[in-house]
Amino acid sequence: QVRLVESGGGLVQAGDSLRLSCVVSGRTLSTSTVAWFRQVPGKEREFVASATSSDNKDYVDSVKGRFTISRDNAKNTVYLQMNSLKPEDTAVYYCAGVLRTSEPNRAQSYWYWGQGTQVTVSS
Repeated sequence: QVRLVESGGGLVQAGDSLRLSCVVSGRTLSTSTVAWFRQVPGKEREFVASATSSDNKDYVDSVKGRFTISRDNAKNTVYLQMNSLKPEDTAVYYCAGVLRTSEPNRAQSYWYWGQGTQVTVSS
């Protein structure tokens, strides 16, 4: 079965950094489009970042210049490096994957999801 497992969340202060990891099993990461989404209680899941198998990347405007999505195909792991964190970045972060999509910023495009990891940024 395809599984995605996120880790690396935690409690940090504004301005600090975190790196989230998503280990993918059951398929080859290099052939997939992968993404990070985040969600807070009472709000819809929000697109954060995506990377295609060709390494074309996209980010939501609010994280551009601060967050970087990357992958290590040998380790079958996706990363989200988060710098200059702000309180509004507080959310549960989810890793997602799909073989291919023309809409990588759309949650409905993704077939596989991780369980989420909590990121809390204090002011």
